[in-house]
Amino acid sequence: MTSTDAAPAAIAPAPPVLAEVVRSGFTEGHHRGSLVLLAADGSVERTLGDPGAPVFPRSSNKPMQAAAILRAGLELSGERLALAAASHSGEPFHLDLVRKMLAEHGLTPDDLQTPPDLPLDPVAAEAYLAGGNVRERITMNCSGKHAAMLAVCVRNGWDTASYLDPAHPLQQLVGQVVAEAAGEPVAAVGTDGCGAPLMAIGLTGLARAFRSFVLAEPGSAERRVADAMRAHPEYVAGTRRPDTWLMSEVPGTLSKMGAEAVQAVALADGRALAFKIDDGATRALGPVLARALELLGVDAPVVARIGRSPLLGGAAEVGEIRAVF
Repeated sequence: MTSTDAAPAAIAPAPPVLAEVVRSGFTEGHHRGSLVLLAADGSVERTLGDPGAPVFPRSSNKPMQAAAILRAGLELSGERLALAAASHSGEPFHLDLVRKMLAEHGLTPDDLQTPPDLPLDPVAAEAYLAGGNVRERITMNCSGKHAAMLAVCVRNGWDTASYLDPAHPLQQLVGQVVAEAAGEPVAAVGTDGCGAPLMAIGLTGLARAFRSFVLAEPGSAERRVADAMRAHPEYVAGTRRPDTWLMSEVPGTLSKMGAEAVQAVALADGRALAFKIDDGATRALGPVLARALELLGVDAPVVARIGRSPLLGGAAEVGEIRAVF
């Protein structure tokens, strides 16, 4: 190498394999990612990959967004507060409540700035299309969150047309809540799939945030969000979703998935986890989540249900996606 030659760039190590795809006894693919487990006292119990590196938690940030809405003065509770933190399935009971939340504040579905979409749940989507319906803003899975954001703007006299602007007072408050809950500064601000500002934090910070919500003082915005989500998990997700199953069957658990294969969970005693599958494959979420819960000591039938991810060959089951850590 001469004095003018540039040194070769360092190559970052590949994230570890968290799950493998096995078909007919043959491993045909891998899903890599990072993961962190926190003990009940908040200490880091186990890590895989680089859980300190910033990621976009996507909808796993929704509890923090809902807490910011409460801090801004909107009175929400019960199913309404759970729906404000939801990636709902677009089932009829979800859409009915979004409409009610909007109407209660003099708003209509036309005020939503979510992109038109079909219900997230495949069964609900088929029924919706069979009824002659088309993509609408209200059926997008984030419409509950957006309805609550619009409502707090009406309550405070804030501009509703710019409620998704990162400089909007509400979004500035969201950033503060995310940073406080995570115990670290927001590393980057982007735009989520629903159009709302999205704050990047590390997976360890995300796990800390969920832990802080379940352990928060009763009556605080954070605890109110956690309590509403845990009391009404079907409004957070839907009747056929792992977040609903987990919160329904393991008392005191707070669980929220995010797009691009992000998941965060906190148990009632403060144990917590967060992970992200690097390639964004949500098909690996269940097996990885189930294994992480096992490592945290969760012993409940729902864990096996969440972890089951069969592969089909024709109509027959010929393999599975399984965790490998």
